[in-house]
Amino acid sequence: MATPEFWFVLVTVLFVGYFVLEGFDFGVGMLMPVLGRGARAETTEKRRRVVLNTIGPVWDGNEVWLITAGGVLFAAFPEWYATLFSGFYLPLLLILVALILRICAIEYRGKIDDPVWRRRCDLGIGIGSWVPAVLWGVAFANIVRGVAVDENKKVVSGLLDLLTPYALLGGATTALLFLFHGAVFVALKTSGDVHRDASALAGRLALPATAATGAFALWTQLAHGKTWTWWLVGGAVVALLAAVVAAHAGREGWAFLGTTVTIVGAVVLLFASLFPAVLPSTLDPAWSLTVENASSSAYTLRVMGWATVIVAPVVLGYQAWTYWVFRRRLSVADIPDSIGLAR
Repeated sequence: MATPEFWFVLVTVLFVGYFVLEGFDFGVGMLMPVLGRGARAETTEKRRRVVLNTIGPVWDGNEVWLITAGGVLFAAFPEWYATLFSGFYLPLLLILVALILRICAIEYRGKIDDPVWRRRCDLGIGIGSWVPAVLWGVAFANIVRGVAVDENKKVVSGLLDLLTPYALLGGATTALLFLFHGAVFVALKTSGDVHRDASALAGRLALPATAATGAFALWTQLAHGKTWTWWLVGGAVVALLAAVVAAHAGREGWAFLGTTVTIVGAVVLLFASLFPAVLPSTLDPAWSLTVENASSSAYTLRVMGWATVIVAPVVLGYQAWTYWVFRRRLSVADIPDSIGLAR
């Protein structure tokens, strides 16, 4: 495998990891108002803390995958990075602002013991989860479909040009799939009333998530796919149907495995449909950015390869250890009273 192709595969793997792990983070954030609702105010607060604590030890580590993917894009494919971040400036800026809002809301939610303060933080968590969940689908659908890239490798299309039916379906697909993924994760990580409600909600989310994912995968395959990527479409759909069956049967572990395989198949389908281009031009195919004309020098890629071999096992080992340590289920009984400062 040539070096640029290797780094394209690595970028794919990094985004696969990001969407699998951060996908259930977004789902949990979007579902907090629903799964955190209790009969009394104190019950509601403890339920919301249970839901949030399912991702508490791991959400910031999951974001490392995005940071790493951005760093690899910058170093391995500088032309792709520059064109992508300038042409998709507003959507990516909105994603960044939403992620910062979400980080601040999660970190500071428990610092002040005040219902109004917590409601505002919960709103920040919701916005910071919904916006990226939708816009990542819109962005990647446009990357696969192609945008107006001119001969100077500059995107000349506007924001409204990105809001095509295919892109909007992509945004709906990622949001619904992450909602289902998050509901299954909460059911997997909790017990008691929260577990019961998360399982029931996962069952209700199964149909819309399946419909949107199936429609988007089929559209992608018919418009941009290759012969062999039919296997990815079939695998993703079968895995999602298996997740639906497992969720209805109360087998959260198998359901989570199914949603994970679905996200893996969907992301690989997008990148496989894109290859060997990395950003197709709708103005002239000759102006498209490809793996070859967008990559760094061979020396740069070789140095990056050695750095990856040394650092990657350490990062993966640490993150796996974190998930193992915090593997226990949570319930309302595990949540102590608030120790935040009085407002």
